[in-house]
Amino acid sequence: MIAEHVSTFSIVARAMNGDIGIAVASRYFAVGSVVPWAEAELGAVATQANVNVGFGPGGLELLRQGMSAQAALDRLREQDRFEGNTGRQVAIVDAKGGVAVHTGTKASAWAGHASGQGWSVQGNILQGPDVLKAMSVAFEKSKDELAEKLYAALQAGDSAGGDSRGRQSAALLVVRKQGGRNLNNDRLVSINVDDHPRPLEELRRLLNLNHAYLARNQSYEYLAAGNAGEALDCAARAYHLAPDHTDVRIYLAFLRYLAGEKKAALEEFQRIRRADDNFNQLWQATLEFRTRFKAVLEDDHFVGQVFSEELL
Repeated sequence: MIAEHVSTFSIVARAMNGDIGIAVASRYFAVGSVVPWAEAELGAVATQANVNVGFGPGGLELLRQGMSAQAALDRLREQDRFEGNTGRQVAIVDAKGGVAVHTGTKASAWAGHASGQGWSVQGNILQGPDVLKAMSVAFEKSKDELAEKLYAALQAGDSAGGDSRGRQSAALLVVRKQGGRNLNNDRLVSINVDDHPRPLEELRRLLNLNHAYLARNQSYEYLAAGNAGEALDCAARAYHLAPDHTDVRIYLAFLRYLAGEKKAALEEFQRIRRADDNFNQLWQATLEFRTRFKAVLEDDHFVGQVFSEELL
């Protein structure tokens, strides 16, 4: 197997609430399949430059055994018998916020790293040190949730020059125990932009969608818990983030109906009908999966208006 050089800039971090994540960008195809590794309540590893991909799962296993970030990094380097090991770049953050980072002497210039409390930024074949400086400032300045802080760091690094060869791919991974969509999923955010002329713009679009679908699902959880106001607020936030996605918009329509906003609900249902040729299937599937919405079926007049041939 021929080793490839993953020239990139990345950030690993642990948030105060325990979320752990990585963001990365590169002029490299599918960088998200190589560089970022993370496990909830355990840690994260970014492995790049003259990359040994095994540092990812290997580093997590060492953390699982109880090692600190620094001890895990030291062990990885000690056991690295593959060619090109003087050109590796790797960063680890553990569940306590401990950070360890290494940039090999043979990593392609410009290469370097910088770290702070609970985070590290690193890169190689960069325009220069200003990339990492910009990433550090942006991450520290942002007071948002971890995914947004990671994105802010990537955007700042890109604006400061990023990978000197250009742009191709990006990825963002944030883990939280049971924080992902559906059951038994720790991946709060898991986005890969594998090949795109403007990968950070596409990453931004997909991150907004990720936020939207999380908010949509949370709206139903609030409804099930009897908090209709919070449910409606979450559905409205999801709509704001993904106004063109009918499977997000239909939740807002149902929740508006349940909140007594029948006129607004009817208008939204009919807008969705105009926009989506599969509205009937979407309506049925939503009702089957979200049974609390079935209260609308008791209102024959309203349902008749929703499916009227004369759209508002």
